[in-house]
Amino acid sequence: MGYARDDIERVRAATDLVELVGEVTKIRRTGRSSMAVCPFHGEKTASMSVDGVKGLYNCFGCSESGDVFKFVQASQSLNFTEALELLARRAGITLKLDPKDKQRRSEREAILEAIASAVTFYHDRLKQGPDAGSARSYLRGRGYDLDVVEEFGLGFSPASPSALVSHLSKLGVKESVVVAASLGMKSRQGRLIDRFRGRVMFPIFDVRGDAVGFGARLLDGDGPKYLNSSESPVYQKSRLLYGLNWAKGEIVRSGEAVIVEGYTDVIAMHAADRPVAVATCGTAFGERHLELLRRFTERVVLAFDADEAGTGAALRGFELDNPVNLDLRMALMPGGGDPADLVQEGRIDEVQLAIDKSIPLIQFRLDRELADHNLAEPEARGRAIRRSAEIIARHPDQVVRHEYAVLVSRRTGVDLSVVTDAVRAVGRSSKSAGTPAATNGKAASFELTTGRSKAEAGVLRLLMANDPLVRATDVTNLFGTDLLAEAYAYLRPRIEALDERSKPDLGSVIGDGEDERSQFLRSIAMERRPLPDAADLLNRLRLFDLDDRLTAARASLDRIDPDGQPEVYSQQFKALLALEQEKQRLRDQG
Repeated sequence: MGYARDDIERVRAATDLVELVGEVTKIRRTGRSSMAVCPFHGEKTASMSVDGVKGLYNCFGCSESGDVFKFVQASQSLNFTEALELLARRAGITLKLDPKDKQRRSEREAILEAIASAVTFYHDRLKQGPDAGSARSYLRGRGYDLDVVEEFGLGFSPASPSALVSHLSKLGVKESVVVAASLGMKSRQGRLIDRFRGRVMFPIFDVRGDAVGFGARLLDGDGPKYLNSSESPVYQKSRLLYGLNWAKGEIVRSGEAVIVEGYTDVIAMHAADRPVAVATCGTAFGERHLELLRRFTERVVLAFDADEAGTGAALRGFELDNPVNLDLRMALMPGGGDPADLVQEGRIDEVQLAIDKSIPLIQFRLDRELADHNLAEPEARGRAIRRSAEIIARHPDQVVRHEYAVLVSRRTGVDLSVVTDAVRAVGRSSKSAGTPAATNGKAASFELTTGRSKAEAGVLRLLMANDPLVRATDVTNLFGTDLLAEAYAYLRPRIEALDERSKPDLGSVIGDGEDERSQFLRSIAMERRPLPDAADLLNRLRLFDLDDRLTAARASLDRIDPDGQPEVYSQQFKALLALEQEKQRLRDQG
């Protein structure tokens, strides 16, 4: 959304970051800076530094950092626009949109309003419609009473071709909105008809609680057993988890999310007072779902059926690396049942026990892989080792890779050195192909390992503080470290645009980008050390630059024949002496 920059800065200025962080985690004020227990990774000791004056936070444990908008995005799984709107409402600020963005926003709101009307229509039809008897019987058979129906907004779509379309038309909803919301579609005759007919309806809500689509179960007749809404401006199934809007609070409190296969499994778990279950919306569980869950917990348990279909689904979904480095685990449901059936049979304690005894997903995959080979045969053992090595090499932790290698060695009877060599071979092969076998999903932090890089970082800190001497001195050509030179070129015009006496709002200046430059600037902006002396640092930068020029001048002089080119040699020698004298002068000043 194209909100005015002035409005964004008004919201930023009106938001107390320390107070905001304190609403979701423990925080202790210690002067200008405060320390908080990081809500983005499991910890007991506070490791997140929060600077209310600068409007920035940085966790020294997991490297999460940013400004007020980034914090809301990360803690509540919102995009920038949604975070801005939430903070604006919190601060009582009215945001202004340009005409084009206002039109797009009104279209989105129209779609959401149409879906909300459909939820009410289907829900009322389920409770009161004479044609919904089979749907009510189905739900009673699953043990759902009226409280469950109300809590989850369950409904029934009539079998008639245009019951919902006609209802929405009476409410003044445009046909284009009905189609965009995936509530209706054109028939072969070109007439608008309902997308869902003769089905039990499960409304799907986004993490904020807005209804964005439906999952629908067929009761009788032909057609797919389950039918979901089509992709729309508000419904992207790769970014949605059914039940997360209800479960997110308990997931944060318990530190665990449980992934089940279907909507009825989610409802059964919630009804059994285990409100941490969520499910995908008719698609495989994938990377974006993990990114969504990471906002709320580090531990994710996959609770699938114990049959081949359930375990196969788990394996298919995780042939790829764990991109966000979560604690992924596998819990097999007892007796070949699914959670909904087990709960209905009064076996919720068995379900919970299976979750409590879940094993790491890599271990599960290794168990399956080894079970698929006849380990009594040498060639089969060789294949098992190679396949196991491919799985182990994906883990980012060297110690954990070693422990899994020990497990495979014991299970197969193959020497540990052979297994570890196989794992290393996979790692080397992956790196040579440009696809590292193990990664933690975080950008590598830039380390200040030289005196020059430390001095350049000090100049950047002074620039972000709007130091008058650094502001007035253009040292663009004195930076020798690529990342820091890029950061200086990025910062300088933004600081120069401010009033000379103003205190820069670093959250606005740096932004919430995830690139290495932005992360580095946020990290040094959060340093608690006193700012260095500006004149001294600028002098040191000039000395480092002089050293570079002296090295180049000496190399150039060495390439000149003093007998064959005496005048050129003399000029170059004088230039070298001048640089030496300049270096001595700067040293004397320091």
